[in-house]
Amino acid sequence: MIQRIPGIHHVTAITADGQKNIDFYCGVLGLRLVKVTVNFDDPQSYHLYYGDELGRPGTIMTFFVWPGAQRGRIGSGQVTATSFSVPRASLDYWKGRLESVTIAPTRFGDQVLQFSDPDGIRLEIVGRPTEDSRPPWSDGPVSAQHAIRGFHGVTLSVEGYEHTTTLLTGTLGFKSEGGDESRYRFLGDSPYAEVVDVLCVPDGARGTLGAGIVHHVAFRAGDEESQKRWRQTLTKIGQNVTPVIDRTYFHSIYFREPGGVLFEIATDDPGFTVDESPESLGTTLKLPPQYENARSVIESILPALRFPKGTTS
Repeated sequence: MIQRIPGIHHVTAITADGQKNIDFYCGVLGLRLVKVTVNFDDPQSYHLYYGDELGRPGTIMTFFVWPGAQRGRIGSGQVTATSFSVPRASLDYWKGRLESVTIAPTRFGDQVLQFSDPDGIRLEIVGRPTEDSRPPWSDGPVSAQHAIRGFHGVTLSVEGYEHTTTLLTGTLGFKSEGGDESRYRFLGDSPYAEVVDVLCVPDGARGTLGAGIVHHVAFRAGDEESQKRWRQTLTKIGQNVTPVIDRTYFHSIYFREPGGVLFEIATDDPGFTVDESPESLGTTLKLPPQYENARSVIESILPALRFPKGTTS
């Protein structure tokens, strides 16, 4: 049987202000802060995770917190839009809730609202033609009726789409849904968080890293055996793939697709309840075992953050 990527596991971006980030993703978008930890490769900086009640794959938006970082340039070789799914009937609610929003033309049957977070990251609220039955986080400031269900998809901007689309369809098992001008749509093997749009920008400037930039997009492997098979497959076609890396909440491999976007393939398990109960997710700083003996030093370096209260209005 040919392996197919189910869809998106998580999206990781960069913020220059951890508190503004929490206030926006929890206070405005109504997501749950499911994990407060550190960047495993840079333990002097936070790594924040948002999602549904348990931070299920397909709902997780994460941020490296680089205080005071200069803004990067959004451009080719990057994820240039991250889309969240809501009930189509809730689009008017979100038009009123968001401070500055643009109504985009209907895209592949989707109704789309475009806006940006405090760092300038491009986001979208999408009303899908079919119902998204995933249960939302409902103990925040957005009622369950209107709450975000998880990801709809991502947009990759690349100079030339051919090699990227060949990887998506020929190796990762995405199905082509055709194109609309310079945008081409591909679907993973899942009913949700399955959309990857490839935007061809041959004259666009190359993106640069910094605040307001998506660092990488992670796709789901399901389990460790599936991930190992993906690594073998990618290595055989000449991709420079990292070894499997233990991220405590999932295991990861990384590689750059031909257009320059950093891809990750992450396992669904063990999940965010491996070191916290479901009720207490995101309420304390959790450190991976290798940094626990340096907790006092790390805590003295990290800036204080106010965590949200779980109240629904």
